[in-house]
Amino acid sequence: MRKTTSVSALLTAALAAVAAAAAVTVVSAAVPSPTPDTLHGYNISDTYVSGVSSGGYMANQLHVAYSSVFSGAGIFTAGPYRCAGDFDYAVTAQNGCMQNGSRKSPAELEAATRSLADSGKVDAVADLSGSPVYLYHGTSDNTVLQAVNDDLATYYSGLGANVTYNKATAAGHAWVSPLGPVACSDTQSPFVNKCGNDPEKDMLTTLMGSVSAPATSLGGKLVQFDQNAYAPGGDANAISMDAKGFAYIPQPCSDGASCRLMVALHGCKQGFDYQSFGDTFMKDAYLNEYADTNNMIVLYPQAIPLSTANTTNPNGCWNWWGYGGDAAYAWHGGKQIEAIMGMVRKLSGGQTPPTTTVPPTTTVPPTTTPPTTTPPTTTPPTTTPTPTCITDTNYAHTTAGRAHTSNGYAYANGSNQNLGLWNVFIKSTLKETSPGYWEKC
Repeated sequence: MRKTTSVSALLTAALAAVAAAAAVTVVSAAVPSPTPDTLHGYNISDTYVSGVSSGGYMANQLHVAYSSVFSGAGIFTAGPYRCAGDFDYAVTAQNGCMQNGSRKSPAELEAATRSLADSGKVDAVADLSGSPVYLYHGTSDNTVLQAVNDDLATYYSGLGANVTYNKATAAGHAWVSPLGPVACSDTQSPFVNKCGNDPEKDMLTTLMGSVSAPATSLGGKLVQFDQNAYAPGGDANAISMDAKGFAYIPQPCSDGASCRLMVALHGCKQGFDYQSFGDTFMKDAYLNEYADTNNMIVLYPQAIPLSTANTTNPNGCWNWWGYGGDAAYAWHGGKQIEAIMGMVRKLSGGQTPPTTTVPPTTTVPPTTTPPTTTPPTTTPPTTTPTPTCITDTNYAHTTAGRAHTSNGYAYANGSNQNLGLWNVFIKSTLKETSPGYWEKC
């Protein structure tokens, strides 16, 4: 009898494993080799953000701080906005915002968010009303407990967001994907788990409505760009961000089609340059496959480990507890937030890549513009006027929306170039090279 029970149990387990494997049929589509390039502007209709663990916290921060920009968020295993507190609260982050230590309630954090919105530090909370939010947490996740993720769901609901919450699978602490190389209930590198389901489809459907089936081979390109161009002072490493970032661009988006933008934020120990991690998150997250068939650009910003006198971030986490002395880590002016927003603004600048802006010469026949009716002096050599340089005090630049402040310094919006002390004495000269993107002249 004992032996019969054992065989029955093994048979049941085997059948369950087969059923789980058959639940989602996928074909892995290896991410292309990176192509060095700068970011270009595309025809972006809507912008979303997603992330896992520290990337989930950062996704929530971006969504709340710039709710007028992000139409929705997808978050795997993270807690509510500013759970860690106001400034460098690493202990609260580890104990209260990952485990069941002391932390503020969702209602208290909601009230604090409304206060920040009233002071202009984050966008109006009314933008979050009706915003779609997809949350995922596994029952085997003991790194960020379910109670913490529950608080995130309650927090979002209190601000009027439409929350879809999957907490029924046995996933460990991880991003969950049909391509995940880790067993569902484990918590181990590379922290991309396979649980026999397709959370990416569920997330994208929640955020965007119905989506087309994912591609079985990729036709887009993976662009590698310089993140220094978007970091304060031009130094990404100083804010625990990599010098390199990535963006997956489907071919239709390169050709000028209307596309969505998804910002996808890896978790701790998942950055490209973390030890030998490489492109694993970009390859296994199962976003590029949906990007190709749903006209969606995927931006993959990159964080790195950093340990200095002011910053201790050995695992390459995104800044969700104010490390490095960044008091504005969760709102407008936060160093990593503004670096990512600079990338978003660049991709959403309405500019079309150069290869798609030069039509065939037959579209403008020479005979249609007689020389006598269009003197050379009335036809400028380019179709885009040279940006006007504006000189003013750093205080005036911020009040006019050309710059923002952080820790007593002014930074140009978009480029995040350091303009010096924020006051009425220091002057800077700026030019707007694309909508909302300002650079030093």
